[in-house]
Amino acid sequence: MTRFLAGVAAGAVICAWAGSVLAAELPGKFDGVTVDAKLIGGQQYEALYARIAEWEKATGAKVNVLSKKNHFELDKEIKSDIATGNITWCVGSNHSSFAPQYPDIYADLNGLLSKEEIDAFVPANIASSTLGGKLVMLPRAQFDVSALYYQKSLYQDDAKKAAFKEKYGYDLAPPDTWQQVTDQATFFSSPPDFYGTQYAGKEEAINGRFYEMLVAEGGEYLDADGKPAFNSEAGVRALDWFVNLYKAKAVPAGTTNYLWDDLGQGFASGTIAVNLDWPGWASFFNDPKSSKVAGNVGVKVQPAGSSGKRTGWSGHHGFSVTESCANKEAAASLVWFLTNEDSQKLESAAGPLPTRTAVWEYNIQQAESDPYRKEVLSAFQEAAKHAFAVPQTASWIEISNAVYPELQAAILGDKTSKEALDAAAAKATQILEDAGSL
Repeated sequence: MTRFLAGVAAGAVICAWAGSVLAAELPGKFDGVTVDAKLIGGQQYEALYARIAEWEKATGAKVNVLSKKNHFELDKEIKSDIATGNITWCVGSNHSSFAPQYPDIYADLNGLLSKEEIDAFVPANIASSTLGGKLVMLPRAQFDVSALYYQKSLYQDDAKKAAFKEKYGYDLAPPDTWQQVTDQATFFSSPPDFYGTQYAGKEEAINGRFYEMLVAEGGEYLDADGKPAFNSEAGVRALDWFVNLYKAKAVPAGTTNYLWDDLGQGFASGTIAVNLDWPGWASFFNDPKSSKVAGNVGVKVQPAGSSGKRTGWSGHHGFSVTESCANKEAAASLVWFLTNEDSQKLESAAGPLPTRTAVWEYNIQQAESDPYRKEVLSAFQEAAKHAFAVPQTASWIEISNAVYPELQAAILGDKTSKEALDAAAAKATQILEDAGSL
């Protein structure tokens, strides 16, 4: 079986950090230990968290979940803990977009888990989980890049096909460009009962969507010198996409308050035609217990912008162990358990993309007997080819928090897109200057 430290030979005892001995096979035995944890919350994560009871039974330890919030709220809580010196918990949910802000609070998992276990993950995911040489989180089956979900029946309706062709001059088919999304979203919308599309409208969610649309329009968020460069012609085109759909009432009126759960529930309600969303929702959308569009869901690669590039903002979730944890061995065991092959098979069965090579191969084999799952995997395999991470700056979230109100101002009509982006760029520049990055 896999050993808990790199270099452990059969029967060997290896001394690790602080003189502790970590020779136990995973998941190990930790009778009487309590691991405090702060976890990302959401319906799509509950199946994984149900496995915690299995880890407790196997190890003799207990898990005390202190928080279970969306990552935006969890990020605020972690920052508050840092400011007050209150990092007394051991395991925290992490994300590749958030991790650069606080690498110092997390332990290097290279010193807690074997090389064999770490090498079982997709190398690119391990690389993006490594900051300054430290493996600060272990990736879970939540590699995220968005593809396009759509209601199939809309594209099979002869009357709709004829009306669309007459109005727009091309055949109605699942969109391959963002201009086609605009056309179709406008065409399908019948507010307040049905909308062509939707988007997350606040916090990092809208900034990330703007960022990937900017790239698809041929622009860049930060230039080669690290300076904000999104208040460009490409930036205006990107922001105008959000603005124009809102003006056309092709998205719900409350979209500027939406985050990911709102979008997932919205598409599942049957009131949205096309929906750019994450792989974790795939099973939820096609389950008649949770979704009114079950059996009517198509999935395809995300559309391209005017530059020919496809949107592809990506990242991945993971779990980290704090440096201040009193029992890092137990915490690392829990992190391993929540990201091991069984956990990744469980999570990825619902749609998320795995980060372990063996699980990816397993899922492809399993999909042969499930047409919908095969369609999902094919779409997201193609989507992953166009994936790109957020700009590599520790100020990304702080910048997002300053930028998104300006994006909202343009969407709501309080500013032009150029005015909003100029103001946002000035705020982002100040943040980077204050951080010593410029």
